[in-house]
Amino acid sequence: MNVMIVGASQGVGRAFIEGLGDNGDRLIGVSRRMPEPLPVRAGLEIDWIEADLASPERASATLAEAVEARGIDVLIYNLGLWESRAFEPDYRFLDDSPAEIQRIVTVNVSGAILLIQALLPVLLRSRAPRIVLTGSTSALPGHGRPEVAFGATKHALRGIAEALREGFREQRLAVTCLQLGYLNTENDLSVPLERAARRGDGELIPLHDVVQLVRTLLALSPSAYVREVVMPAIADKRF
Repeated sequence: MNVMIVGASQGVGRAFIEGLGDNGDRLIGVSRRMPEPLPVRAGLEIDWIEADLASPERASATLAEAVEARGIDVLIYNLGLWESRAFEPDYRFLDDSPAEIQRIVTVNVSGAILLIQALLPVLLRSRAPRIVLTGSTSALPGHGRPEVAFGATKHALRGIAEALREGFREQRLAVTCLQLGYLNTENDLSVPLERAARRGDGELIPLHDVVQLVRTLLALSPSAYVREVVMPAIADKRF
């Protein structure tokens, strides 16, 4: 299985590189800069491509060319910029600059659409083509957050997913939205799950849980898929 992970340099994207795949699989990490050193895992091939989705047309062409020969089976679009003061008590929409808003929309929405369009001819060659879009609970009704640009772009991912399912149903394209709550990004997969789960006292989701969830999605047969997963932290009072 060939899996491309966009936004793989840190956080949950890095956890996907460290935790997805089985013996013989190929993981393709994508980020603006190549990490040093590159991750190494026994039995897996890990490649890396530098691409900046803030320039989505150029990045999409680069990535499509890179996978043309060997193909891909799964695209995980894990990019999600947010406002500089997002999730802080002093966040104010009126303080967001037009340049920052435009960059968020470009990476989170235009980047996803243009990259999917560029990769689909290759992706649809797979016997079980899958797309996983990393969303947020900020895309759900009653999410209780004031971040306008971030929330709007995460809502947009649901629309992208719906349209792709309808447009490529006959080609059996599986598209899943992951609506994730607040994550514990301080503890990577090297930290035992029990310890990572204690951080935040139930208000933060360990990266281990997200990786395990996606491993399950990728293990499904070509006859099944999951449309949407809502995963808030257990103590998140919004849900």
